[in-house]
Amino acid sequence: MIKRTKWFERKFPTIEDSSLLLGIIERLEGTGLRIEHRLNNSANSYLQSSANHKWSIKKEIGHLGDLEPLWLQRVRQIRAGEADLKEADLTNKKTEDAEHDARRVKDLVADFTQQRKKLIEELRSCTASELKHESKHPRLGTPMKLVDLAYFVAEHDDHHLVTIHDMLAE
Repeated sequence: MIKRTKWFERKFPTIEDSSLLLGIIERLEGTGLRIEHRLNNSANSYLQSSANHKWSIKKEIGHLGDLEPLWLQRVRQIRAGEADLKEADLTNKKTEDAEHDARRVKDLVADFTQQRKKLIEELRSCTASELKHESKHPRLGTPMKLVDLAYFVAEHDDHHLVTIHDMLAE
């Protein structure tokens, strides 16, 4: 079995070719559908609780939605040429306090997908000059262009999709 690197131990290389943003946008746009595909025909009890994992599947999905405003704000900060990106709440208080387990999984996915559309629209409307802008990521301490941030978000999505996959496989 492949051992996963913990999210906060991950490193993210700078992407030199900003045209890769188009492919990354495709990944980002498909996250909602990939979640639905994973859950299709699943009656797994981990949707609402998990003895072996920090969060339930519903919380994993809710967490993805919880972070959409941050991703959108960061895209706008890079486009505006701001020096530093907004810090994330590394305690995930919003997710911890939310009642995601009380919601229907279908609604969680729909909410995430609706929010993600805003991020996709923002990324697709970037100008060539904005693709060159950089802002410093607060935790990583490295400069990020829009392509780097989009890749970071796509990797974050995949990190949680792998967790959901593992939970469903148990």
